[in-house]
Amino acid sequence: MKRERIKVNYKPLWKMMIDKDISKSELREKTGIAPSTFTKMSNQEYVALDVLVRICSVMDCGLDDVVEIERT
Repeated sequence: MKRERIKVNYKPLWKMMIDKDISKSELREKTGIAPSTFTKMSNQEYVALDVLVRICSVMDCGLDDVVEIERT
């Protein structure tokens, strides 16, 4: 039986940041998120849900505007 793998992708967030002309450092400041968390996100690694919620709050968007789920 082949097991489905699920990966996260933060491309929607990076695109939204470009569209809204906001830098990673500016978003980090507004959300209080550690630089290491942004490194995880840049490497397509999982981050805590509360981090995503803080980003959504600052960016005035929903979770699906920040992260995509990829099935491989």
